[in-house]
Amino acid sequence: MTDQELVELAFTMLERSYVPYSHFPVGAALECADGTVFTGCNVENAAYGSSICAERTALVKAVSEGHRDDFTRIAVVGKPNVGKSSIINKLLGENRVIVSDIAGTTRDAVDSYFENQKGRYLFIDTAGMRKKSKVDDRIEKFSVLRATMAIERADVCLILVDANEGVTEQDTKVAGLAHEAGKACIIVVNKWDSIEKDGKTMDKMRQDVMRDLSYMTYAPIVFISALTGQRVGRLFELIRYVNDQAAMRITTGMLNNVLADATARVQPPTDKGRRLKIYYMTQVGIKPPHFVCFCNDARLFHFSYQRYLENQIRSTFGLEGTPVRLTVRQKGEKEE
Repeated sequence: MTDQELVELAFTMLERSYVPYSHFPVGAALECADGTVFTGCNVENAAYGSSICAERTALVKAVSEGHRDDFTRIAVVGKPNVGKSSIINKLLGENRVIVSDIAGTTRDAVDSYFENQKGRYLFIDTAGMRKKSKVDDRIEKFSVLRATMAIERADVCLILVDANEGVTEQDTKVAGLAHEAGKACIIVVNKWDSIEKDGKTMDKMRQDVMRDLSYMTYAPIVFISALTGQRVGRLFELIRYVNDQAAMRITTGMLNNVLADATARVQPPTDKGRRLKIYYMTQVGIKPPHFVCFCNDARLFHFSYQRYLENQIRSTFGLEGTPVRLTVRQKGEKEE
């Protein structure tokens, strides 16, 4: 989408009150025609305090200064009161986001641009996601929708888990949204300072998290405290690492070397005397890495063998922190 198209889309959505201003500006102040400057979480006020012309001018400025691809977008997601805003403030080194013990303080997805020697980052603080049965407020329903949108536009998702509670049912649903969206993920166990520990506490918690989030064992787990700052600084390194892994490109030649070795170790399955033949594999996309296998009969390509090939690819190339998409295409099948 071009800058001009983005401006028109933003203006249309603002005009119809679909989303607040804060969804569009990234690392840029909005200056209206009357000289008023709006920054951070209060930019949506610009939609009400200025004329239509001023709004359009502000959007043009926001797009020209802020619509860039040279930074990593990080969505911080989790259930209410797990410490999302506190972690962002600790990462930024300042109290840029409102923090309160009252669950649900954060209602909108708030963007915070940050740059250090390790890279350029856009942190998106999201509203906590509660069970649907408890979401009876129209504003909160909109907040959950905005949090879901934040996941969609992120490169990396920090999935927060409360160390005192462990992985809850709601945590599995939040993590599932990031997984299904194909986002690189880091599981962040917060409030680690409040846990009584012995030499095996961390290993046991790690095993419990991997068991409860069994569909995303690829995600690294880090134990931190937003209150004391313990291991928070390590998140920058992990964010860059998993983002690079999600953007990895593997040549067709290297992939087929792995494929040949994998099929030699474990023969492809058969059905009624007919054996699956895999002709070759190639990568067709990144974020997440997407591979296509061409075979003689897609019906013979059992899910368990797909998982086996995915594990072989991971053991060779890493791809830590990112889901992997594997598509099976039958010989002669037309691409949709």
